[in-house]
Amino acid sequence: MTDPVPAQRAPYNVTVKAGRKYFWCACGLSKRQPFCDGSHSGTGISPMQWEATATEEVWFCGCKRTAGAPFCDGSHERA
Repeated sequence: MTDPVPAQRAPYNVTVKAGRKYFWCACGLSKRQPFCDGSHSGTGISPMQWEATATEEVWFCGCKRTAGAPFCDGSHERA
């Protein structure tokens, strides 16, 4: 697998906590979207680690096509 599978054609709104590490699913196969559950095994695609610097709402990419991973850049509207 070289291209990720879109999990959905919209971002995921998540409230993150300052200092916590998150592993964004980059392959699109995780059942725990937008986070990794290990489903990428054997795909050649790895999750992206990101650490929150503030407790706030963020928009994680759901289509897996963003140029600003792990965040939505509107790519789902251009696909």
